[in-house]
Amino acid sequence: MGAAESRDLEISDSESEEEEQQSEEEEEENYEDVKDHHSPSKTPTKTPSSVDEIDAKLKALKLKYQSKNQTLKNAVKLYIHTGGNTAQSKWVVADKISSYSFVKTTMEEDGDDEEGDEDLYWFLKVGSKVRSPVDQQLQLKPIMDQRRIDFVSNGVYAMKFFSIEDYKVFIDQYEKCLFENTYGFECTDENKAKVYGKDFVSWANPEAADDSMWEDAEDSFSKSPAFKTPVRANHDLREEFEEAAKGGSIKSLALGALDNSFLVSDSGIQVVKNFSHGIHGKGVYVNFDSSMKGHTESTPRKALLMKAETNMLLMSPMRSGKPHTNGLHQFDIETGKVVTEWKFAKDGTDITMRDVTNDSKGAQMDPSGSTFLGLDDNRLCRWDMRDRHGIVQNLVDTNTPVLNWTQGHQFSRGTNFQCFATTGDGSIVVGSVDGKIRLYSITSMRQAKTAFPGLGSPITHVDVTYDGKWILGTTDTYLILICTLFTDKDGKSKTGFSGRMGNNISAPRLLKLNPLDSHRAGVNNNFRGAQFSWVTEDGKQERHLVATVGKFSVIWNFQKVKDGSHECYKNQMGLKSCYCYKIVPKDDSIVDSRFMHEKFAVTDSPEAPLVVATPMKVSSFSISSRLSYA
Repeated sequence: MGAAESRDLEISDSESEEEEQQSEEEEEENYEDVKDHHSPSKTPTKTPSSVDEIDAKLKALKLKYQSKNQTLKNAVKLYIHTGGNTAQSKWVVADKISSYSFVKTTMEEDGDDEEGDEDLYWFLKVGSKVRSPVDQQLQLKPIMDQRRIDFVSNGVYAMKFFSIEDYKVFIDQYEKCLFENTYGFECTDENKAKVYGKDFVSWANPEAADDSMWEDAEDSFSKSPAFKTPVRANHDLREEFEEAAKGGSIKSLALGALDNSFLVSDSGIQVVKNFSHGIHGKGVYVNFDSSMKGHTESTPRKALLMKAETNMLLMSPMRSGKPHTNGLHQFDIETGKVVTEWKFAKDGTDITMRDVTNDSKGAQMDPSGSTFLGLDDNRLCRWDMRDRHGIVQNLVDTNTPVLNWTQGHQFSRGTNFQCFATTGDGSIVVGSVDGKIRLYSITSMRQAKTAFPGLGSPITHVDVTYDGKWILGTTDTYLILICTLFTDKDGKSKTGFSGRMGNNISAPRLLKLNPLDSHRAGVNNNFRGAQFSWVTEDGKQERHLVATVGKFSVIWNFQKVKDGSHECYKNQMGLKSCYCYKIVPKDDSIVDSRFMHEKFAVTDSPEAPLVVATPMKVSSFSISSRLSYA
């Protein structure tokens, strides 16, 4: 199944004016027709006898139309999108003349009583058809050159403003209401400084931001060595390979950089073969029945490859519906057996972990690796499967062995860690519930070198490039791309993992779906698991970003997102947002979407195949460099 480009159905100014005049004319004609239909004698319709009469009638209609606008505060023309994703999809006028307002009220009521401010919330109202809280769920997309705002509110709507001044007034009001709803206090320069901090002025006022670091990094693509993998004969770069799930519904995906990849399902692990054109059957399936020691009723929610991809750590099932677990299983891929069940403990006390990850981007290919990283709400640590005296623990011991806490920190409170990832050298990026993203060097887990402020939405997943220069955070409604580069006092270029970035930090960029695609994605239309394509070698640059949204895999071209002159960014107010992407639709909700390792790229396609897993099958296909982004 090929990738579909993002698109906007344009509502042109000339089209709007013609519709407005035609609507007025049709109203009068329909009114006359109704009167004639019910009258006993029908009078023939008069035909204007000259061009002057036609001109006079058009001017009268224009004046009539303008007078309506002038008497209505915050006047807009409201459109609604109909037809879904079919050939008949189009914008239809919902209200020829309507008005919008921002109303501060409770979640249940429309009153604007200011008593009890802590219970009040800003809502956007448009006529009688739209009433929605001002938050990121609106998926609001401004289009300045059309004086237009698209958004989602039990359907997809567009507001057309009658002047650019009206459009800018709306944007200003919306941003202030969004800030207050998000942070709980009025949008002022003082309060922005409290939220973002003095070092992040560009985040609060992106129009004045210095984008030089983004521009300096753009030439990294041209320096990236070309891929050498040959193209097989008659290979179609958009050809898709599918593999049906065996043994139950697929729950997670573990891609290998060597010979095999793995599909973790309800009852076991399905082994598939890696090829330059994707992944498909090897015919090997290992059941959990006897080896998971009574846990066959719950599927491990994460699989982590280790020891040159001969071993796999399986994150134990959730306990009491919470994402925290107190242990994991070590699975030997070569023998097809679980060799031990590890327990998390520190100083003799059992503890829990929310997530685990490899020591670095390429650590799973290290045959001697015995350590991995763990994360909990207020813990960041490194675990070792050997004991502190350097002797490997007895894996056949009848008692559950305890992992050795070798490095880390247990924070007192307030960090609310949720997800993490590592760079090529082992530096760590951590995302939090409050939206903050912290950077830790390879030498210390106690103090973050840099802490980026949140934009109000929890970070549910985080990834980082191999070189540590770019961070990609996932929230429910947008992705946030951060440049970590800065110039130190000696004029040297560094990343935020190695030192304090100071107050010359670039503003982030947001990656979003346009409202129409967000609505098409379905009820479960939150972003999940955004990550860069997979590079594990110095000097090579990741080329694409991919995220999952319901039944869509959404792909961005990394170089275009970086490019400050890109079409998406023209005439934007606030943080730059990129809506230029490709969509790979599926018939079922997607479990995971990930690019294979760079070694599986082919010459004619500068990217390795994309693997998309749904509950009942996994498919893969290559992306041609010839395919453009909208």
